Amino acid sequence: MRTEKEMYDLILSIAKEDSRIRAVYMNGSRANPNVDKDMFRDYDIVFLVKEIRPFLEQKNWITRFGEIAIVQEPNKEEQDIYYTWLMLFTDGNRIDLHIRTIEYGLQEYVKDSLTVPLLDKDNCLPSIPSSNDSDYHIRKPTAIQYRNCCNNFWWCLQNVAKGIVRDQLPYTMWMYHHVVREDLHHMLNWYIGAKNDFSVTTGMGGKYYKKYLETELYEQYRDTYSSSEYKEIWNSIDNMCALFSDVAQFVGKELGFSYYHEEERNMIAYLEKMKQLKK
Repeated sequence: MRTEKEMYDLILSIAKEDSRIRAVYMNGSRANPNVDKDMFRDYDIVFLVKEIRPFLEQKNWITRFGEIAIVQEPNKEEQDIYYTWLMLFTDGNRIDLHIRTIEYGLQEYVKDSLTVPLLDKDNCLPSIPSSNDSDYHIRKPTAIQYRNCCNNFWWCLQNVAKGIVRDQLPYTMWMYHHVVREDLHHMLNWYIGAKNDFSVTTGMGGKYYKKYLETELYEQYRDTYSSSEYKEIWNSIDNMCALFSDVAQFVGKELGFSYYHEEERNMIAYLEKMKQLKK
């Protein structure tokens, strides 16, 4: 795998040699001083250019960045103000390359707190604060958001239970992992936020939970996953219910929100009845 220095040197040499590229800046994890540094972080690079279309007329110019294993072009419909190539190279490096018109790129430049300028041929990049992850910090919920999260978590568990009783595994797993788990993630984020003055981020999909959750809570979270065996799914549901109850009550107490204990008790009783039906 090419080193970080080799990648930066390559990216900047391509930009310096091409008169159409007027400025370069970086977003993403490599612009974040608070994340652990490893070789797998993407290079989220933005080229500010005079026009987009010339770069699309001969797309093989991107091979200058290395031998490409696979590439994705997510916004083929937009060709006037920006275009994107997501490139994974055979050596394991990845560049998410965004080319933007100067006017559009300058608008985006000031919108993301994770921004590092790399090259400015025309001194067009405005002054910005040092790169930081403040735009991605957990936001404190409103009372309504907290209430809706609790209500939806307990309500949707009935659908998971019915999926099990009906032997509808795909539906069960979808409802459990994509609906109910989303509410658990909201609550875990608020729990971590309340513990850290809402000044941290847990990353996409909760990827930093292990960093911010106490060991016991993280182990509880880990136990909310299961195999496709219904007995294990029931166990994971029990673990998720216990975890959600603990963190939701903590969040409610910290933020001054009411927790509806009766909803929890009623749903736990319902789940126990459904377990007996399945037996």
